[in-house]
Amino acid sequence: MTPGKSFLTSDEIRPLAERSNLMGLWLVLHCWGVIALAVLLFALWPNPLSFVLAVMVIGSRQLGLAILMHEAAHNALFKSRKWNDLIGEWLCGRPILAELAAYRHYHLTHHRFTQTDKDPDLVLSSKFPTSKASLRRKFTRDLTGRTGVKQLTGQILMSLRLAGDQDAMKAAASDFAQSFKAPHLWKALPVFAAVALVMSLMGEWWYGLAFWLLPYLTWFQFVLRVRNIAEHGATEQSENPLQNVRTTLAGPVMRLFVAPYWVNYHLEHHMVMHVPCWQLKRMHQMLIAKGLGSEMRVADGYGAALAEAGWRS
Repeated sequence: MTPGKSFLTSDEIRPLAERSNLMGLWLVLHCWGVIALAVLLFALWPNPLSFVLAVMVIGSRQLGLAILMHEAAHNALFKSRKWNDLIGEWLCGRPILAELAAYRHYHLTHHRFTQTDKDPDLVLSSKFPTSKASLRRKFTRDLTGRTGVKQLTGQILMSLRLAGDQDAMKAAASDFAQSFKAPHLWKALPVFAAVALVMSLMGEWWYGLAFWLLPYLTWFQFVLRVRNIAEHGATEQSENPLQNVRTTLAGPVMRLFVAPYWVNYHLEHHMVMHVPCWQLKRMHQMLIAKGLGSEMRVADGYGAALAEAGWRS
């Protein structure tokens, strides 16, 4: 369950694993602050470019909320389980139609059996490498909203029990989204709708649709897929923690639009899953300093990671 103990001592891991309530609060406030600033950018300079930028930034911060919920699922966002559950559920999970408890159970199973036959995510990562045409079709479905609409429809059917459980789960799955989606949509939908309503009350009536629902159905689906492909797509199906997961190096632009909150350091996260996200870069540097760089699966950017998954074919 803690592969990093094979490469790092307990004395090295202990300070890395220290939680910080102040840092956890800052990350949550930062995420919502960036969302507010993106809407403000368009309100002050309304034009097609600022609209597209706002949708992309907000979609990436919706992924940011998923990442912070992921932190809370590992009890790494705050020091106490109570605050991880409270903030992770209400300010991170439910605003993006996710449910912390359901995600925690699923995700910890993924950590326990990473890239083995018992990994619940193996059915997703085993599809790669694939063809460039297949990736293009997936990305087109994401960016045009088809993936998001299919997923949301499936969640509604599942929540209202209008379809058999198996059919509903299949409809709700957007390749990579089913791992954290709320199994009972009615619990999260009011919070999702409240965010959209606040945006509309503070701006024009259509702001909630344009700057919460639209990013959720489009850019969020796209970056969620890119993130997940980069993490485990076209990696070894083995128990080797240096090769069954990938870290992807990311510059400022990619961190803004695709990989917020150090999510790109995924190999390090699997090494010691309770290390807070803001310490993962430091862990990466420690592993490199130990001479493990040549043994670690590290992609020099998301373009390189997607190339391994089939984009170059």
